[in-house]
Amino acid sequence: MAEREHRRDRRDSRDENPEFADRLVAINRVSKTVKGGKRFGFAALVVVGDQRGRVGFGKGKAKEVPEAIRKATEQAKRSLVRVPLRDGRTLHHDIEGRHGAGKVVMRTAVAGTGIIAGGPMRAVFEMLGISDVVAKSIGSQNPYNMIRATLDGLKQEASPRHVAQRRGKKVADILKRPDVAEVAEA
Repeated sequence: MAEREHRRDRRDSRDENPEFADRLVAINRVSKTVKGGKRFGFAALVVVGDQRGRVGFGKGKAKEVPEAIRKATEQAKRSLVRVPLRDGRTLHHDIEGRHGAGKVVMRTAVAGTGIIAGGPMRAVFEMLGISDVVAKSIGSQNPYNMIRATLDGLKQEASPRHVAQRRGKKVADILKRPDVAEVAEA
């Protein structure tokens, strides 16, 4: 019995993590026509992140707006992905992401650039903790597809440490520029 209560306490404390920030990206009123008229409902799109390299998105539907947002937030917390960041502020390399007709291009940026991105992509970058990035959305303007395309690209992000480990080399060998090495040898 005590074990069950302990497990419940641990689960409650995990759900109440204040470390996650959330951003409501879109709310959509939908209607269903029934015999007596129209029934209205709401669909919410939320992005959640810890602003230190983890981000996720979720969608929720309900008859009331707060309930839809709560459902979307819970789903977003369950779908978190980790993205390696360079210096905790930008991407390691330029990437493209696709989903459906949506395509996004994300580029690294120098310190002080800020987040140059539109709507839903901006929410993803802010929740991720990226402070310097240049991004462009091409194709679909649907917020669901833009967020999915952004996350698709971010999942392709690879840190030099990860690449070195995968190739069985040292990080210094991965980061070494060939043109600089040739000039130093000459």
